[in-house]
Parts: sequence; C-alpha cells; structure tokens
Amino acid sequence: MITDLRIFLDRKAEEYDQPFFIKDDPVAVPHLFQKKQDIEIAGFFAATFAWGNRKTIIKKSVELMQLMDMSPHAFCLDPGTRGLQSLMQFKHRTFNTTDLLYFVNFLGHHYARSSSLEDAFTQKMTKKDENIEKGLVGFYQYFFSGDEVPPRTRKHIANPARGSSCKRLNMFLRWMVRKDKQGVDFGIWKKISPSQLVCPIDLHVARVAKKLKLMTRKQPDWKAALELTARLKEFDKDDPVKYDFALFGLGILEKF
Repeated sequence: MITDLRIFLDRKAEEYDQPFFIKDDPVAVPHLFQKKQDIEIAGFFAATFAWGNRKTIIKKSVELMQLMDMSPHAFCLDPGTRGLQSLMQFKHRTFNTTDLLYFVNFLGHHYARSSSLEDAFTQKMTKKDENIEKGLVGFYQYFFSGDEVPPRTRKHIANPARGSSCKRLNMFLRWMVRKDKQGVDFGIWKKISPSQLVCPIDLHVARVAKKLKLMTRKQPDWKAALELTARLKEFDKDDPVKYDFALFGLGILEKF
C-alpha cells in the first residue's frame, strides 16, 4: 500500500538526513565553508567529482580547495599566474587540468557579473516550471558559451536534453535548494523551489526504486529520474527529493 511505503520511506529519510551523514558524503566539502559563494563553488566541484569511492571524492575535492587557498570564490575571481600554476598537476579520474582551467575561467567570469551561482541555473526557468529541466539545459548552454570550449570538458556537465539523468547536478541542486532542520542541505538558494528538484538517480538508487516499484524504466536516464520524482511527489509534493536520503541509504549503506 502507498501509505505503508510512504511511512517506510519517511522513516528512512529521517534516519539518514542527520548530521552524522555529512562527514562521509561529498556534501562535507561545502560544509567546510561559511561564505555563500565558497559553499557554491566547493559544492559544485564536489558534485562534479562525485563518481566512484566517496572517500576519494572528498579527498580530491579538499585537495582542490587547498590549492585554492581555502578561498575558492576569491581564487576564481583572481587566480593569478602563480595560482593557476598550482592547479597544473591536479587530476581526478578523467577530470584533468584542461577541464579544471575551463571551470575556473567560467566561474571567474560568472562571479564577476553575479553574486551567486544560482543565477546560472535560473536563466532559462521560472518558479512556474514543473521541474528544473529548463534550468539544467540553460546551465549547460551558458557554461559552454565561451569562445574556446575544450571538447573533452563537455562530458563533465550533464544535459537532460541529451537524456542524461544529471545525477551529480541534481545532487548539487539538492544541497543548495533544500533547507532541512538537520543542516545537511544548505537551502541558500531561493529562486528554485524544493518542489522543482529532480531526484538524483544512479544504478544503486534505480535498483532500490525498482524493488520498491517506484520506477519501471530500465535505463537510469532523465526519463527515469522524472518518473521516480513523480512517484515521490505522491508522498511529499513539496519536498520529494528528501527521499534521496532514504533511497541512497537503502541502496549504498544497507545494500537493500
């Protein structure tokens, strides 16, 4: 029954949406900062690196923040020659120096014109949109609107128009948009509503969702993410992505 499943997922979401969750999750990286822009940049890189082992993701993200003198906003605005040279040896899996320098250049240009990365995600969407899809498509277009875009760097920013589930971007948006009492998610963005968020989905979450009959689509793509989110809205239409904690906990930590 739908009521029993909602009660179960509510309990699991509450179980994992707790302060203890932070230290072993990539969300720990933006939690190192207090300044809004530093939180945004640290979170953006941590989310971008978020595939594979979580300890490695956190380690490499912190390493990058240290190369930026633990002041990523100030660094991106004015890295200087010496600062850029310090980045030349950084690498995380397939994310290399070419990608990093493009990211830093984009962030520098953006923050020279805007006080928040939120504006980069809301250029093509409004509060009336059902979900974040237009915002993600607009962000992809904006991110790669520079004169010289390394072709290899495009793979690091997902685009729902190409069918991607946008798992890492959806996770980043959850961090920035959701405001929960436990303090895991930051809730520092106000132009996007929690009800517009789409649930991050990967193979583990998809497996749990199928087992709970929350999803029928075989491929964990954008359509699957929308299908799952629509089902979760039946349990909480205002904050469906809180169930990301439940699905992640069941799939990764409990091997459900």
